[in-house]
Amino acid sequence: MKVTLKTAIMAITLAGTGVFAEERESHVSDEFGTKNPEELSLIGALDRLQHGEWHPMTSAIGYGAAKAGMHDVAREIFADSTNRGNVQGMTWLSWMEDNGLAGLENPEAAAYWDRRAMELGSEIGAFNFGLDVLRGRGVPFDRALGEATIRKAAKMGSPEAQHLIDHDFDLDVVTPDADEWKYEKRLF
Repeated sequence: MKVTLKTAIMAITLAGTGVFAEERESHVSDEFGTKNPEELSLIGALDRLQHGEWHPMTSAIGYGAAKAGMHDVAREIFADSTNRGNVQGMTWLSWMEDNGLAGLENPEAAAYWDRRAMELGSEIGAFNFGLDVLRGRGVPFDRALGEATIRKAAKMGSPEAQHLIDHDFDLDVVTPDADEWKYEKRLF
């Protein structure tokens, strides 16, 4: 079942308050503004998205939705964030693409979002894109470019990138054992 913003709001409202969502009016506003708006919550983020609004914490709240198994909702939150040029949304959307959340695994799309985040000044995007290039995952393998990109991420302040440099670009130092299968070179 695909979870939409409306069904997510209804489910969260029902679970969180014991009141049916149809009975809850979201965004109760008058000429003086919105009374008691949901702020740093999933309900608030979904409500703002329904009303075409955005908040700087939206991407972080999308991560909460993804961890709660609401991948379609998380994807919608991250897509909205990326459309606004938000690098955190790009990083999270890359994570979803790389792990096949709310769709098939798509390493090319993941590398695209990592590169875009890097181009907008994100050291996380630079680190992740450098890893993509060093692994040849979603983009062609290029050791020189990958190492240069990791060095760029370190200069931008990424401690993970510096850790990788300090270990002579041994990718095992930054790859959890559980993910090793994903990065194996395939013969076909």
